[in-house]
Amino acid sequence: MSLLGIDIGTTGCKAIVFRVDGEILGQGYQEYPLIHPQPGWVELDPRAVWAGVGMAIRAAVAQAGPRDPVRALSTSVQGEAVTPVAADGTSLDHSPVTFDARTIPYARWWEEQLGREAIFQITGMPLHPMYTINKIMWWQRERPDVFARAAKFLCYGDFALQQLGVEPTIDYSMAGRTMAFDLRAERWSERILRLADVPPEKLAALRPSGAVVGPISRPAAADLGLPEGTLAVAGGHDQPCGALGAGISTAGIAMDATGTVECITPVFDTPVLTAGMLDNNYCCYHHVAPGLYATLAFNFSGGSLLRWYRDTLGEAEREEARVSGIDVYEIMIGKAAAGPSTVLVLPHFTMTGTPWFDPQAKGAILGLTLATGKDQILKGLLDGITYEMRLNLDRLEQAGVRVNSLRAIGGGARSRVWLQIKANIFHRPVAALNVSEAACLGAAMLAGVGAGIFASAGEAAQSLVKVTETFDPDPAEASRYEERLALYQDLYPTLSPLLHRL
Repeated sequence: MSLLGIDIGTTGCKAIVFRVDGEILGQGYQEYPLIHPQPGWVELDPRAVWAGVGMAIRAAVAQAGPRDPVRALSTSVQGEAVTPVAADGTSLDHSPVTFDARTIPYARWWEEQLGREAIFQITGMPLHPMYTINKIMWWQRERPDVFARAAKFLCYGDFALQQLGVEPTIDYSMAGRTMAFDLRAERWSERILRLADVPPEKLAALRPSGAVVGPISRPAAADLGLPEGTLAVAGGHDQPCGALGAGISTAGIAMDATGTVECITPVFDTPVLTAGMLDNNYCCYHHVAPGLYATLAFNFSGGSLLRWYRDTLGEAEREEARVSGIDVYEIMIGKAAAGPSTVLVLPHFTMTGTPWFDPQAKGAILGLTLATGKDQILKGLLDGITYEMRLNLDRLEQAGVRVNSLRAIGGGARSRVWLQIKANIFHRPVAALNVSEAACLGAAMLAGVGAGIFASAGEAAQSLVKVTETFDPDPAEASRYEERLALYQDLYPTLSPLLHRL
């Protein structure tokens, strides 16, 4: 018996078949293009997305073979993107994704109509243009014909369920990303929907993560190579799914995911809706493990800074990687200077994430001298990314969210050097795991809960996820980093007025 975890991302879909002990039996991946119809607009074609999902599933199932048939499936999904769908299930338009800019006026409208504080207390979301309700309002006001014809507005988890032949259903974590979900009452907010003039019937049905939605249809099973009767189970937003896949089912632990973006997902056991959370743009929404909540602290310039170094300064390392077959990032990090860098890097090479949410931000490298080498610049990039996340951890603690330890996933988790740097700067233990695909594994765990293979998400996490190594802070090194952190904390407030003028 096996479980299928499907991660529907912004630029591609990954599907993985796991045996019930967590071993990967088969996997598939398919990209789909982002569409830029005009400046500031970024869309997906839902037909292309579903085609990509299908191709990824078929590849995973074919590779897994028939020995352990799939019993249930679930999804880990990008947030906010939404599709208008007709009564017959046909998509009526493209899907604006998270960073589509057409909804900026609607965030201003909400500020005037209800205010940031009221919205945050209802939904747990700091006001921002990215949320789904703003995208739905755009159709209502700019494409009223599409709004009228739409029977439902579906996020990609709901959309996938509909394509699988079951009721379009949204879990609580994904519902939170709409900014139309009442966090405490666990239902669509009457106040938000009334002000938006969006009938609740146009939204998907609500169910908790891990709840069975139904067996997929016979045509869907035949098309995807899945057994007849495969159960579809409510999944979740990609970050909480990743946290579950990292084994996080108790409060006080955070997932640290290092990819293109650096994102920390702390988990806690009661809603935290303090002024500190709102002031620093930290959301509060449901974890996919019941009875728990999560927030997101992130910087858009994470691993992308190492790619920038590779492409601009790393010609020698690229050539060494080509000749040796060793990963170029392993070579680069191995050449980084030891100890705190002599330069400080403000890692805002794109717009910032939390706590600043500054779309005009720019990066900076400070402290260059004629003696500065590439090793110090590279180490400065690693330090800067990590200082930025330590700043977030400090602000989260001040706001009421304590993180005692972290579990690392993503490309950065493969570097023992960087994990030790993080432990030293974070002043917290950082664990490496036996997990390579946390989001898909988290979705598969939810599928297993729905199928009755696991009694709970917590049991699944404890059964399948193991810590392989823990990196504890080195007191002497941590003290040295603390001195540099004191300088780093002044960088953004001091430099941003000047950088905004560039």
